Amino acid sequence: MRPVPTPASATVTQHVYPVRFKSTDSSSPSYQPSVSQRDHSDSVNFPGALNSKFTSTMVFQNPAEKAAMSTYRIMDADGNIVDNTRDPQNAPDQVITTWYRNMLTVSILDIIMFDAQRQGRTSFYMVSAGEEGIAVGTASALEPEDLCFLQYREQGVCLQRGMTVKDFMAQLFANKDDSGRGRNMPVHYGSGKHKIFTISSPLATQIPQASGAAYALKMKRMIDPNVKPSISVCYFGEGAASEGDFHAALNIAATKNCPVVFVCRNNGFAISTASIEQYKGDGIASRGLGYGIDTIRVDGNDIFAVREAMIQARKMALAGNCKPVLIEAMSYRVSHHSTSDDSFAYRAKREVEEWKRRDNPITRLRKWMEKKGLWNEDKEKEARASIRKQILQEFSAAEKMKKPALRYMFEDVYEEMTPDLKAQMKELKRLIETYPKEYDVSPHEDGIKGLNQ
Repeated sequence: MRPVPTPASATVTQHVYPVRFKSTDSSSPSYQPSVSQRDHSDSVNFPGALNSKFTSTMVFQNPAEKAAMSTYRIMDADGNIVDNTRDPQNAPDQVITTWYRNMLTVSILDIIMFDAQRQGRTSFYMVSAGEEGIAVGTASALEPEDLCFLQYREQGVCLQRGMTVKDFMAQLFANKDDSGRGRNMPVHYGSGKHKIFTISSPLATQIPQASGAAYALKMKRMIDPNVKPSISVCYFGEGAASEGDFHAALNIAATKNCPVVFVCRNNGFAISTASIEQYKGDGIASRGLGYGIDTIRVDGNDIFAVREAMIQARKMALAGNCKPVLIEAMSYRVSHHSTSDDSFAYRAKREVEEWKRRDNPITRLRKWMEKKGLWNEDKEKEARASIRKQILQEFSAAEKMKKPALRYMFEDVYEEMTPDLKAQMKELKRLIETYPKEYDVSPHEDGIKGLNQ
């Protein structure tokens, strides 16, 4: 297209560019128009890079030349308190004991269900060995109203927020008590009651969802200030941070000041890819800084440090105009990635055994509890025996229970079943009645009657 000439009588408007200046509200930057770079300025005044000093020395920055971000801890591997400015005893003894039992429960559940998959009694499982402290510690700092977006190693979050062993088993065996009506593969937990969004198989999809939910929570409070403040919390591994969804989520959360806390479990491996092969930068924490997000790196084997980081992160996320926060929790994935993986194909078994023996969140908290007189060997044996007995009882009951009624294949797609869905359900019933030997529907609740309209 040819340019359209400007009429002589028209007024020509000079283009101006917005330049940020310091606002009284640091969480909400303001802007003022500026025609150009100010004369004799000693720093960048361009809209895309602010307050950067000019230099006549040409230097290319390399993160490898900088010191790695420090990792915060309260308790060392021997159960000794190393940060005396914070009192880890900010919860009653009974509550801390509950955290420990929850971690034990996850650990024992993992062993039983991993073996069950190997026996062919369930199709798939993923354990969270070595990462129990991250899940239980962060969840202990949340409020019931907070929204949780999980990946697939957060059994501890589910347990800490109120899900029961029976709830886990119902989902793993996809029986009639499964809140998801048997529609998901195992380890994809969800609970509307406990504000836990159902886990999805595609990697990282929950991260932008968490940002969007946080923005909705913020808008809800702007409309009605009487609404109780709440945040969304998003869990993912360092492997998921390689997906584009991670970057989109952090960017929108930062630019829109969303009250969301991102919790990255950096366990060293994304399926069969070690972290050293996943990125060149300083872990995932450095990415948070790049997006202008308040970030902390914590020792994921220290439940006190993880909990304290989440307590502070939640306060920061809700302060002022709200903001996102990133927590990178460092841990080691003791287990295989899933029951479909043999991790000894890409790492030494000796390395895994060293981590099991040397340091993990369960033994570290146990050492602290023993020093405080809260725990001993007798209590350990009693707890492990009772937890194992409970899990095996729920396992046996769930395995024998009926599958969800067949009608659930058609329900919950719309608020009310549409005419075409009703027609499909009617046709399925006709086919089963016509060929009863081909379709055994006895394992399902109500059998063929489950398709009655």
